Amino acid sequence: MPTPERTNREAIVAAATGILEREGLDALTMQAVAAAVGVRAPSLYKRVRSRNDVIRLVMEGVAEDLGNALDTAVRGIPDPRERALALLDATRAFAHARPNAYSLLFARLPDDALADPEVLAGTIAAVLSVSTDLVGEEDALAGARTLTAWVHGFVTMELAGRFRMGSDLDDAFAYGARHIADALARA
Repeated sequence: MPTPERTNREAIVAAATGILEREGLDALTMQAVAAAVGVRAPSLYKRVRSRNDVIRLVMEGVAEDLGNALDTAVRGIPDPRERALALLDATRAFAHARPNAYSLLFARLPDDALADPEVLAGTIAAVLSVSTDLVGEEDALAGARTLTAWVHGFVTMELAGRFRMGSDLDDAFAYGARHIADALARA
């Protein structure tokens, strides 16, 4: 009679995602994942190749979650400028709800820890669609990069506590988002 399997890839990824979200990327070790799923670390290698493989799988799940949040945020909004604002708000909300997961998407990692480009394409589909509607197909990628860079910069500074000069950050975010969306709509 074969030995029953004590874990599977889905449980490993779920445990790794939980560790990442609670404790950050540095805490995401094979030993920590093994303990979370109730096996010894060598047993994980029956399901995943390496820590980088685990990171890649977690990143792909996070990318899909963000993509779904962005798709949901813009669904049913006809005006491209309003969709851009909804997209920026949804990105900020995701980053606040899951700061370590969000940071993973932009972390410097070895190539074998990076998400599959097809998964990432699904994540940015809403951004490219909004950008296309704002600036046209020829400049869609540049517009999408502008939206992403602005929101990522704002959110990264905000999460790091780098806005220290007072005032309401919600107002500052709305101001910047409105001006970015307006500028792209005029382009």
